[in-house]
Amino acid sequence: MLSSFVKSLAACVFAASIVSTPSRAQEYPARTISIVVPLAAGTGMDLLARIYAEELAKTLGKPVIVENQPGAALMLAAQNVARAAPDGYTLLVNSAPVMAVNQTLFKKINYDPEKDFVPVALYAKSPFLLLVNPGLGVTTARDFIKKAGESSEKPFNYATPGAGTLQFLAMETLKSQFKLKLDHVPYRNSPQMLADLMGNHITSSIYEAGGAVPLVKEGKLPALGVTSASRHHALPDVPTIAEAANLPGFEAVSWHVLLAPAATPKPWANCS
Repeated sequence: MLSSFVKSLAACVFAASIVSTPSRAQEYPARTISIVVPLAAGTGMDLLARIYAEELAKTLGKPVIVENQPGAALMLAAQNVARAAPDGYTLLVNSAPVMAVNQTLFKKINYDPEKDFVPVALYAKSPFLLLVNPGLGVTTARDFIKKAGESSEKPFNYATPGAGTLQFLAMETLKSQFKLKLDHVPYRNSPQMLADLMGNHITSSIYEAGGAVPLVKEGKLPALGVTSASRHHALPDVPTIAEAANLPGFEAVSWHVLLAPAATPKPWANCS
């Protein structure tokens, strides 16, 4: 998958340079290409972007760097790339919240998901893990749901990268379905969120699997369920939320898409 993606992207970049101006066809890329990620370093989205950046740099023969621009419910990075020069040197990695959710949650966003970007490639899909702090003393999703639904002076809390993210929507779905007592705690820094979870400073989180699997395997964080329709290949013993919570049809999966500013030449739109 990685090889085919890189070859496809390289072909699209080269085609875009030809259409833009024939004289530049042999010049692209003439300098560093930036891939902007709307989450902090160390997250699943960031890790995937860095793998692709490394392989793309080998293919194109020029540096490809990842720039982390977290903030504003993933919208800061999007608005910055939307305003960037449409020359193929600034690309955006993004997912459902920025392209399909935030406009329903906020009265004003500083970009238009339909008009300000052109798609380059849908290159990954990633599920989330329901994680709890090690001191909570629960080992199954049903145990967590039972405890989080009990009367308490201090409700459980859960951490996400912000309101409107798929993690937030997934947990709010569970909260609504089972009448859970949960307070939302938004984090700008996802690695700090994991650190606080391991340190028993927050109760739970739904976290992108790619960034959490190593910690689960090392026994540092209990994983109660995966949000995909099937179990995660790296954690076959962790049930799906649908299984663990007896909630048929429950699924929350993030998709990762590479975007360019809207005025970037048309061949970008033909990539897959």
